[in-house]
Amino acid sequence: MDVLLIPRLLIELVGYVLTVAPDILPIVLALATPLALGALCGVLNERSGVVNIGIEGIMLASAFTGYLTGFALHSTVGALPSLVLGVAVAVLTGAVLGLFHAWLCVSVRADQIIAGTILNIGAFGLTAYFNKLIITQSGLGGAGVLPGLRIAPEIAGLPLVGPIVTMFFQQGPIAMSVLFLVIVLQVLLFRSRWGLRTRAVGEHPKAADTVGIDVYRLRYLNVIAGCALAGLAGAYLTLESTGSFQNGMTGGRGFIALAAMIFGRWTPVGALGGALLFGTFTALGVIVSVRPAGGELGALLQGIPTFWYAALPYLVTIVILAGAVGRAIPPAADGIPYEKEARA
Repeated sequence: MDVLLIPRLLIELVGYVLTVAPDILPIVLALATPLALGALCGVLNERSGVVNIGIEGIMLASAFTGYLTGFALHSTVGALPSLVLGVAVAVLTGAVLGLFHAWLCVSVRADQIIAGTILNIGAFGLTAYFNKLIITQSGLGGAGVLPGLRIAPEIAGLPLVGPIVTMFFQQGPIAMSVLFLVIVLQVLLFRSRWGLRTRAVGEHPKAADTVGIDVYRLRYLNVIAGCALAGLAGAYLTLESTGSFQNGMTGGRGFIALAAMIFGRWTPVGALGGALLFGTFTALGVIVSVRPAGGELGALLQGIPTFWYAALPYLVTIVILAGAVGRAIPPAADGIPYEKEARA
């Protein structure tokens, strides 16, 4: 056995990664965008004390309604206006489903896991039914995809800076918005009155209520706002990424988003980091087939069956959850319905 084989393969792998980095980074962000938006939904919900495992269903329902809007209107109002309206409808769909989830969890005080499961099951069933009833039978296509921004070659060619700028800005408008949303939410959550009150409601709602914070109202608002972000993730899937709708097209992204949220310790920046990590593992399978490596490393990577690359993000999710759940500490009141004490 060649004792230098492993070090040689590692050196080849580093060289290969550096070579393909300018091409892989935009793919990573594109794959990470729905995960990051879903994870931000989870952060806003769980920082307020409400568990939401229905992110998958909210993303799927919003993807469908957004696509359906573009599908129905593009021949009358034009492609771009119909896409913009589709995004608005997808976000509104997420907000409405968030209102329903908040009503179940905050007002009715239903089991929050069951409430999220209702969203998932309902979304999978209803979108498949209406897709077959309306879109498939028509035989017509959608409105296309939102146009992306192109970076000047002079900027994209800059060492180190160029690939990073290209990663975040050579994208469509929804993908580009992720970085700004993360920064704004990170600042607001830890540097504003709203953020302080949100964290208080998620950690100790009774104490927050004692000092005059309306626990119910804040939980409602944050759940609705978070689910609107999940709706934006759904719009990305159909109106910016693929330009089409397929049954169950979210493919577990809502659950991976929850894993990214846990990995990021319930912070917006950490959630983005987790989403980028999962996006990197997903992009690996894409780049290996598009730009295969040479030499012994190429033979090794090409010899791995493609289904292993497809399964890699889900395997990483399992490994991270198994290792992180025991160490990550969620907000103390997360998942616990709050019942306001009656005043004497």
